[in-house]
Amino acid sequence: MGHGKYALTETSRGAATIEFELLDFHTHSFLSDGILSPIELIHRAKVAGYRGIAITDHVGFGTLERVLKEVRKECRLAERYWDIRAIAGVEITHAPAEGIGEIAKAARELGAEIVVVHGETIVEPVPEGTNLAAVECGWVDVLAHPGSLTAEVARKAAENQVFLEITRRQGHCLTNGQVLRVGLEAGACLVLNSDSHEPGDLLQAGLAERVVMGAGAEGGTAAAILRENAQRLLERILERKTKQSRV
Repeated sequence: MGHGKYALTETSRGAATIEFELLDFHTHSFLSDGILSPIELIHRAKVAGYRGIAITDHVGFGTLERVLKEVRKECRLAERYWDIRAIAGVEITHAPAEGIGEIAKAARELGAEIVVVHGETIVEPVPEGTNLAAVECGWVDVLAHPGSLTAEVARKAAENQVFLEITRRQGHCLTNGQVLRVGLEAGACLVLNSDSHEPGDLLQAGLAERVVMGAGAEGGTAAAILRENAQRLLERILERKTKQSRV
């Protein structure tokens, strides 16, 4: 199947087998609350069979420039020597909802290859209105663990091509079922991420399958989340990186 590709077999729901690459667009290094350096996180992902990983440390306006500068250097080093897509990004976290668009725009201008927003998870006191601000502003790629997702937010995400996250992260994953159901009803794209903070959080093929299926996804939906949607987001990021390299 090639490097980074795994078989997703629906043993209890039919005989279909789906190949997918491990792509993860939401992880954390010790530049925020993870325990690994960015370069070790990328290397561990490579060893685990990942095809691509985004380093998206928590930021606010004040830490944005410093974190991006450091992560970009590590990602460029990794891509120079290893067969893995290393993506420099940020996760805007616990910022005022009214400032989400401003911070996300600044992140893009500073060279962020992916912008994630820390959604209104039910296990943290995220400012009300964060979900809607993230999907409306036009500068965000992924709304992470959006908690009790509303139809309005899901529709806006679909309109503005913001990916909604299905997460393996403990606590945040409690609303995966609602995110899947409401997101699909609105026609939004969903993508699986690990929200890794330590080595044991990284995705494995079997775990990725269980998380997606556990949220209620069946054959075609599971394939879309694990393969088509993830590839679509990766292509968006690679196009962005190509444009930035020409500047």
